[in-house]
Order: sequence, then structure tokens, then C-alpha cells
Amino acid sequence: MSCRVGIAGYGLAGAVFHAPLVAATDGLEVAAIMTRAPERVSAAREEHPYARVVDSLEELLDGIDVLVVATPNRSHVPIGLAGLERDLCVVVDKPMAATAAEARQLVAAGGRLTVFQNRRWDDDFLTLARVLAAGELGDLVRFESRYERYRPDVRSQAWREAGDPADGGGQLLDLGPHVVDQAVRLLGRPTAVYAEIATRRPGAVVDDDAFLALEHPGGIHSHLWISAAAALEGPRFRVSGLRAGFATDGVDPQEDQLQAGLRPGDPAYGAGRTGVLAGEEIPLERGRYEAFYAGVREWASGSAPAPVDPADSLAVLEILEAARRSSERGQVVRVEEQT
Repeated sequence: MSCRVGIAGYGLAGAVFHAPLVAATDGLEVAAIMTRAPERVSAAREEHPYARVVDSLEELLDGIDVLVVATPNRSHVPIGLAGLERDLCVVVDKPMAATAAEARQLVAAGGRLTVFQNRRWDDDFLTLARVLAAGELGDLVRFESRYERYRPDVRSQAWREAGDPADGGGQLLDLGPHVVDQAVRLLGRPTAVYAEIATRRPGAVVDDDAFLALEHPGGIHSHLWISAAAALEGPRFRVSGLRAGFATDGVDPQEDQLQAGLRPGDPAYGAGRTGVLAGEEIPLERGRYEAFYAGVREWASGSAPAPVDPADSLAVLEILEAARRSSERGQVVRVEEQT
């Protein structure tokens, strides 16, 4: 019998990431979708004809085993809490909440909770993790990670760019959870952060350009760039060690492939890119976002832990908030410092 999944929200996150990946995972089914906009209701019914399409959370929560929260960031906590109160397995899209304080509230509620940190399954990150685990770079000298885009015009209908700042928009909360989570996974929780966070584009009401320097245990530093205003994009990863270096350009293809209708299991899905290791071109591992939902299936059955520990995502939010304080003060901030 399939595990029944209900998805709250059918914008980019719900329609492009969560619903297709759930539908592609054996043992899971898209049983219900909550959305209200007429065009999204029509799309949900067309793309998932066997799912109930509802307009209230109460209707969504009935008859499901797993709740996916794919709504704007400010609503993650109340919807997630409603699912936990029903003793459902709850998957929250990143960031887990708009603030670390709200995320702590969600974690403190107890119950079964995980966070969709999907870029742990990017092709370049999987390859870099393997290279570092094998010691192929030697002692690290510098870790650079960029997630840069060039979108000079603010999208007036996009809540992440032009909505109420209280919605939790901006690049720091959109792409920051990816690059920080990856750095922490590879190098450990940082002890200090220096950041420069700005709003560059005319008409933007939230941050759209950021640089973070994290000091990790052992004195290793990571330099992280996040931007929607980068006319000249740098390398996605550039990692230097005393023995060799590793670099990649461009981003993992899975988001574009999912938007284009490609699905896990297709021979081209998540595959085909290359990177550079020690001066030689190497194939990158196949990206596999579907591994997250395979983990959700095992977690929901009680046979495995959550695919992402929510404590990891809370730690990322604490680091991002320390970065905001650093940028406001123009100085290095200890990550442990509380607001």
C-alpha cells in the first residue's frame, strides 16, 4: 500500500520539485494538493488527476500520511505544526522557517519532521563530497561556493523578490540555505561569520546579493556568494587543497529538467556534466533529488531516520542570522551569539 502524501502549496516548490518527485517514488503517491489560485488548481488537476485538490488545510490533512509544506516561508511553521499535531510525517521546504526562533518552535513541538535540503543531492556536491572523503585534495586551503544568477529586473509578482519582507524572501533565505548547508556538511559548523548583504536592483525590497565568509573547525574558511545580480558568474565550486583542486561551472540540471517535464528514471535525468579534478576533466556523479523522497518513504515506514535532520536546518538558519548581524555591524560575529 502506498504512503499518501498531501502537498500544501502548488507554486514553484510544490509543482516543480515536490509533486513530481513524490510521484516518481515507488511507495509514495500524491494523494492531495492544497492550492487556491484557479490556474494552479487547473494545473494540479491536469498533472495529478488522481489527487484530491482542496482549498483548505483541514481538508488536506484528512486521509494523508505525509504532509509536504511548500508554501511561502512565513507559513511554514503554522502549517508544519498542524501536521505534527496530527502525528503526520512532515516535510518542510527549505528554509524551515523565516527565522531561527520560529524554527526552534517547530523542532520543539516534537514529532516526525524533516526538511527538503535537496541540493545535498546535486551532481557537483555529491562528487565533491566523494573527493573530499577520499582525501584526493589533501589538506584544504580554500573552499569557494557560488550560487549566482543574473536577473537584473525584479519580478514584481514573485513574493521572494517583491513581496512583503515578512514573507521571508530574499536571496539569503532562498539560496543561502543551500550553500551554507553544503559547507557545513563538508567542513563542520562554523564558529564565526563575516558577511556583506545588500539590496542592489532597482525596485527590490529584499536582499539580492550576499557574500559570507565562514570560519570552520580547524581554521578552514569557506567563501560563499549568493546573488541575483551577478552579470559575470563565478565557478559553482572552487576548492583548493595542498595536493589538488576541484572545480565546477554551472548548476546541477535537475531543476531545469523537472521544469521541462523530465523525471527520475529517464536516462538523461541528473546526468551528463563534468568537473575538473587535479587539472583533468572528470564526469560528475548523477544528481538524484529522488533520493530524498526514497528516504522519506523509509522514514515514514519506521525503517530509517529522517533523510535530513531538522537540527541541521535550524543550525543553518542560526548561521544566516549571524550573517545578517555581521553585515549590519560590519564585523565578524560569533555564530553562537544570540539575538
